Amino acid sequence: MRAISIIYRRELGAYLRSPLGWVVAAALLLVDGILFQSQAMAGELLSAEVLEKYFWSTSGVTMFMAVVLSGRLISEDRQNHSMILLNTSPVRDSEIVVGKFLSALTFLAIMLLLSVYMPLLIKVNGKVTGSQIFVGYLGLFLLGGAVIAIGVFASSLTKHQLVAYVIAAAITTSLLLLFQLSTRLDEPLRSGFSQLDLWWIHFQNGFMRGVVNVRDVVYYLAVTYVFLLLAVKTLEAKRWQ
Repeated sequence: MRAISIIYRRELGAYLRSPLGWVVAAALLLVDGILFQSQAMAGELLSAEVLEKYFWSTSGVTMFMAVVLSGRLISEDRQNHSMILLNTSPVRDSEIVVGKFLSALTFLAIMLLLSVYMPLLIKVNGKVTGSQIFVGYLGLFLLGGAVIAIGVFASSLTKHQLVAYVIAAAITTSLLLLFQLSTRLDEPLRSGFSQLDLWWIHFQNGFMRGVVNVRDVVYYLAVTYVFLLLAVKTLEAKRWQ
């Protein structure tokens, strides 16, 4: 745990001190603000429907920002040759992956918290409940965590950050297209592929509408675990190369 804590504080400090972290945060808030202005303040009745539109658009921004935050986590260390120091220190690969993952997840959570005033405006002036807002943000947090795990895995594959971003974006996009693919398949493949989709089934039909399904929570936790495990195994394989 001590090694995870050290890596976590180091990476989180890097986000807070570097221009990249604040540029990403500013971009997230700017895009969210523009989308909120165009949807909630465009003369429509402030209601649960507007809140759904807000979470619909914010989920896309969150996934994009999660890729940006996570694509550099391991590849940057390889590029700067600081990964050699980690490999020769008494730190397990799982501790490296978990520490870096938690730092990116914490920074993403900070950005999401900074944007919570927008749906609160809908609550004050419209007809939504605090639980709907909480559930929507829980979904954004879980979705962002799953995409960050994908980014950590992509970052473990290469020392080039641009390549890591492309791989992470490609994997995320592939998971987003599984529902569309499932509509062209017959059973039981249709059900199987649709349940593996990253957004349509588990976010749009659940969290976005203020509904918590245990199945959706388990899905996002499972995706996060699988890709973090793949990142650990990749680091273990590369340690001996």
